[in-house]
Amino acid sequence: MTSDISKQTGLVMVLALLVLMTLTILGTTSVTSSLLQSKMAISLESQSLAFDAAEAAIAGVAFESEDTVLLGSSTLVDPLSEARQGAAIDLADQDLSCYNDESWVNRTIIESGLATGVNQTLSGAYNSTPEVSSWSRTAFIKELACKGSSNVVGGSNINCHVFIIRGCGKLTTSSYAVANTLTATTFAPASQ
Repeated sequence: MTSDISKQTGLVMVLALLVLMTLTILGTTSVTSSLLQSKMAISLESQSLAFDAAEAAIAGVAFESEDTVLLGSSTLVDPLSEARQGAAIDLADQDLSCYNDESWVNRTIIESGLATGVNQTLSGAYNSTPEVSSWSRTAFIKELACKGSSNVVGGSNINCHVFIIRGCGKLTTSSYAVANTLTATTFAPASQ
């Protein structure tokens, strides 16, 4: 009878150890999963902040190109007009990268926001907690005849000028930038 009790006690101990080991594995897996999900959430938030900064950079070019105070100034030039004064970009050979420092028109967006009547070229962060940079590159692509049903649009003295705008956003803690691209077309006198 003593032998049966010791066998039962040993079996209960083995079962208790198996239950404890199972609970330990479940707990470890749960903690690991939580840490991984936390890292993914932080990464997604960082990418979202950088993308917002890139979008703001594109919006800054549009804002500046429609700023009547700036357009009426004889000393300041909006980004599309400035890009049109430069050489056209050849997209087959050149890349409008966030990191190349070619002679593209560059604009930045800072934490204080956009102001009328000035070129957005101040240095500073788009967001300071965490610190996020926001800038754009603008280049002229080509001039072509406008397509449309109106004779005014298709007139001989008006052409469509096509531009590419690359918005860039980057967290200071990250080594890569998030970019978005917009192609813009404006009506302008033909340069023959």
